[in-house]
Amino acid sequence: MGYNELIKNFDIIRDYMRDFYVYGWGSREEYDKKSSRTYDDAKRRIESWLGEYMKYQRYPDGKRVFISVDTRNTVHNPLYKALKAKSFTDGDITLFFIVFDILHEPSVYFSLSEILDKIDKEYLSCFDVPKIFDSSTVRKKLNEYVYMGLLKTEKRGKILYYSRSENDHFNDTDILHFFSEIMPCGVLGAFLLDKQENYKDIFTFKHHYINSALDSEIVYSLFSAMHKKRETEIQKITRKGNKRSVHIVPLRLLISVQNGRQYLMAYNRKKRRVLSYRIDYIFDVKPLEKAEDFDFLRSKLNGMQPFMWGVSTQGKSARRETVEFIVHFRDDEQHIYDRLQREKRCGTVEKIDDDHARFYAEVYDTNEMLTWIRSFICRITYVNFSNKDIESQLKADIEAMYRMYGVGE
Repeated sequence: MGYNELIKNFDIIRDYMRDFYVYGWGSREEYDKKSSRTYDDAKRRIESWLGEYMKYQRYPDGKRVFISVDTRNTVHNPLYKALKAKSFTDGDITLFFIVFDILHEPSVYFSLSEILDKIDKEYLSCFDVPKIFDSSTVRKKLNEYVYMGLLKTEKRGKILYYSRSENDHFNDTDILHFFSEIMPCGVLGAFLLDKQENYKDIFTFKHHYINSALDSEIVYSLFSAMHKKRETEIQKITRKGNKRSVHIVPLRLLISVQNGRQYLMAYNRKKRRVLSYRIDYIFDVKPLEKAEDFDFLRSKLNGMQPFMWGVSTQGKSARRETVEFIVHFRDDEQHIYDRLQREKRCGTVEKIDDDHARFYAEVYDTNEMLTWIRSFICRITYVNFSNKDIESQLKADIEAMYRMYGVGE
């Protein structure tokens, strides 16, 4: 059973979980972010949620604790257990169940005033408490449920009536399982899945990127800001470990299929550029006033994405860069050509003859492509970069490899 303590400030737990799972925590003596007591409290909480995944090794300087997950045997993201320990407002939960008990089937409909009257007389009259739900609060919640598709409205004369939607719930647990394990804010699916009984897991994941669960609240806040087209102030950690505030307009979330890392694409007001921000470096999101140019900036990003290899929007020069190379493969190596076609992203592949294929791409930052291009090193017969610094770097890497393995001069 989990440690019976609801967590209000999830940012603290998020940091601890990341230290354990993503980076691997050092010994108790090395941990200097907070006091030893804070270390012990955090470790106790995490062990209560993830006891079966907690491992440790002993070193001369002490015991080092870490989280180890074997994705071959794990079909549900275990990090969601931390988010399920976060507290919720009693009023939100109470109102949700009251409203859906009043509107218990699609044929039942009531106006706002009738719902308020029923709440006071039928649900809260036996409690000696002040009135906790005013008309403004209930109206906002009802409209929120309408937006989510849980309720529908119908106007009769001047009065608006609310009723339950026909399709206000999920029946397909397979969809929930898949959603909960691969989607941003998948914890929502994990909560719903907890309510299902006697279902069979049908998915396993070769590459199961579970650490994004820790960023669910940040992602939700950014999605909310995007939906409302808001200017946003984010607090982020720099590479040197300093905290910094940035004024942006959040535009889109991009997720790497190679490592599961999540990035926010946003317009930076100060630098007047669309830039990427690692979600796991963001620890606070504050929505501001409406961004009047949101649609323009989103369309600008749409126009940029066909020239983005990854998430970088500008290399060393202000102009887009080009790269091309020719790959050689034998008659029995069709898989090399197939791989080039499969992984070309925004580039193009042209078959020159039966044994050679040419790759060409125009991107903002060719430096992002180096790791991928290196994987074809023994088959590349020609290469040309418009950014000669990157081309020289690639050739220097090849020469260093030759020296390491004693190949040629």
